Amino acid sequence: MNAPPGVVILYQVGRGPNAPSISPFPLKLETFLRMAKIPYMNDHTAKFSTKGKTPWMEYNGVDVADSQFCIEYLKKELGADLNKHLTAEEYGASRALQKMAEENLYWTMCDEMFLTDDTTVIRNIIPYRGVKLWATLWFLRRIIRKETWGHGIGRHSKDEIWSIAVGDLRAISGYLGNKARKFSYAIVNAMQNTEMAMLKRKAYNNNYELNDNSDKKFLTGDEPCEADCGLFGMLAMIVWHMPTSRHEKLVKEELTNLVTYCERMRDKYWPDWNKCILSSSEYVNDHGKIYRPDGVVNGTS
Repeated sequence: MNAPPGVVILYQVGRGPNAPSISPFPLKLETFLRMAKIPYMNDHTAKFSTKGKTPWMEYNGVDVADSQFCIEYLKKELGADLNKHLTAEEYGASRALQKMAEENLYWTMCDEMFLTDDTTVIRNIIPYRGVKLWATLWFLRRIIRKETWGHGIGRHSKDEIWSIAVGDLRAISGYLGNKARKFSYAIVNAMQNTEMAMLKRKAYNNNYELNDNSDKKFLTGDEPCEADCGLFGMLAMIVWHMPTSRHEKLVKEELTNLVTYCERMRDKYWPDWNKCILSSSEYVNDHGKIYRPDGVVNGTS
């Protein structure tokens, strides 16, 4: 695939059924490109980098692997700094939470999805059945079991791994603010009228009528920062790609401010969300098309 000068080629594994990627890291990087208003085009052929990693990118003939290194490279080349408005304390806290999610919470999600006897979660995401599903699961489990063991989290019991997930999700929820979450959660659950509950949820999400000063729209306040890309990528997997899992149950039944946070990021940076998810009747294959801040034009593949 060829791209005009100044256009990023984003190599990723393809769109997901309910979110624009089946992995948090391509969603993180693509969200960054949109937030920073950097022109890009997708290559959905699942081509891996020389490091054996995905996502990765090509920019003006230079290959860069790993989502975070891609972001750092673009920041250096284009001055695309989404953290300029942060204090040193806010930057430190946001980076710490992002890395906790990517280096800790992520592995609990892998364990929940791939290394349990119940295959309900993964069957809802991987579009295969029969022998092909069995072979894919066998291959992925083999790799993930080895990786989680090397990471260290795979040496723990299932209950211990789940306790890590709960602690991480509560920490993120608490940092975003939870007073309004507790209040709105109690009200919505007390409602018998589904339509009224939806109206209250919309008011909470968009207008913050139930909010107080303890809650943030984004990780550090009213304006999103770089860490929001990574956090959104990770939490979006739980909200949209881990159906029936304990992770999903926790965020949708108790830590509901994590759900509204994801919805807020989606609405702000992904107005074309339905066109980027496979389960939608609006889905459009965007392989080879260029995304620009002022719209989408055909790319050259």
